[in-house]
Amino acid sequence: MRVIILLLVLVAAGWGSLPWLKQHLPPQYNPFRPLAVTDPPGWITRYKLKRLENNPAACLEVMQRAEQAGFVTFSARPAVTGNCPLSNPLRIQRFGKVSLSSSFLASCPMAVASTMYVLRSQQRLEQEQPAVSLKRINHVGSYACRNIYHRAEGRLSEHATADAWDVTGFQLANGQRLEVSKNWTQPETQSALLHLLWREGCNNFGNALGPNYNAAHASHFHFGMRGTGYCR
Repeated sequence: MRVIILLLVLVAAGWGSLPWLKQHLPPQYNPFRPLAVTDPPGWITRYKLKRLENNPAACLEVMQRAEQAGFVTFSARPAVTGNCPLSNPLRIQRFGKVSLSSSFLASCPMAVASTMYVLRSQQRLEQEQPAVSLKRINHVGSYACRNIYHRAEGRLSEHATADAWDVTGFQLANGQRLEVSKNWTQPETQSALLHLLWREGCNNFGNALGPNYNAAHASHFHFGMRGTGYCR
């Protein structure tokens, strides 16, 4: 009986402090606060990102706030019909001061995750080497209506729903180039930075696949929304 009374007291105390918790908990521990692209990585952030899949209006609000803060430039695009339909797709033009080899079409959750990835990658690079910053990201797109590995049969790729982004390389502000196909293992300085950028993908996407995964990914990083942090 005492245990039941104690539990009721704890529940009542927790319910009474709910407004305080909503206001004062840090973002990475606060499931009540709307997601922001500046939120630190963690399971609460990942949970809030996952919730956006079923709430396109809330997802668009996250992106609009990010654009107003100067973190991303994008445009809303008409729905795509056909064998691989897309509702509420976004076209990403750039991430703050980081340019892209070309714009790309993405689902809204992928747009949010990729914005978070670029922001955090910038921060990690500056922590590793203060004089280093991203200038450009080279990629081969996101949306493609196809099965995995371009097979004639099988399940649809994440690219068929614009929930994946294939990155082939990076250019730094000092002119240094990091190409996945050439620098994953050498030279040591480029390789270390590429591994850092790949690992950061593990914190922001459902899955992050690189050259160590299989031969099909020897030339690029595959960042996808499926999963909960699978990283290889």
